[in-house]
Amino acid sequence: MNFVCLAVAIISPLGAYASAINVNLGTAGTFAVLAGQTVTNTGATVIDGNVGVAPGSAITGFPPATIVPPYTQYAADAVALQAKNDLTTGYIFAAGESCPAANNLTGTDLGGLTLLPGVYCFSSVAQLTGTLTLNDEGDPDSVFVFQIGDTLTTASASSVVFINGSQGDVYWQVSSSATLGSTTSFEGNILAADSISLDTGATISCGSALAQTGGVTLEANQISVGCGTEGSPSPTPEPSTAPMLLLMGAPCLLWLRKSRSVRE
Repeated sequence: MNFVCLAVAIISPLGAYASAINVNLGTAGTFAVLAGQTVTNTGATVIDGNVGVAPGSAITGFPPATIVPPYTQYAADAVALQAKNDLTTGYIFAAGESCPAANNLTGTDLGGLTLLPGVYCFSSVAQLTGTLTLNDEGDPDSVFVFQIGDTLTTASASSVVFINGSQGDVYWQVSSSATLGSTTSFEGNILAADSISLDTGATISCGSALAQTGGVTLEANQISVGCGTEGSPSPTPEPSTAPMLLLMGAPCLLWLRKSRSVRE
């Protein structure tokens, strides 16, 4: 078992177990916008990433919205359907990560907080008013996972910022819907069970708006899947290895936890 788990740790996100485990979005990782029913835009939105919808097929407001080449649209086709399946896998994985009791932020506004890499959870709604600071401790492989039991809402002009020189991966697992207030400057991938709305001028840097069953509504926004000097993902979605890694990694994660508890 030691040898098998070592091999899995090398090829899968389980190597990040000490804090939060990175979420493999598979082919959904190339999508800046992905919806279950509709993608609706108003105004001069700029999308640096693929735009897709499935099983629905409606993508409206493109133009005036533009997609930065070589990214493109996928509507109710095999590519969009695979991305939706990969999104579901990623959503379930993020929701299942272990959240320490000390990181339960239920009832706490995210504004004004400075957080280290890890898993943070809300049993109900999450609110951001002002600035949330993510201290990635200079580690480009740092991971932040936020598990939200209901809606995620940001007030107008709110922001998420990084400190200490790197830009880690951020995932917002939202059990309902997410709304970014006007001119919000956001970071990370929103994985919503229902719908996502970006009010006028809201932006998502190094992230995405991925809605499983509902729609994504845009209004003069900017969304980019590219992360700083790391560059953008390949624009052409490739088959996901997430299901295989989950099957291989789950027993090893249990073994790692059991071994750790024995040592302690």
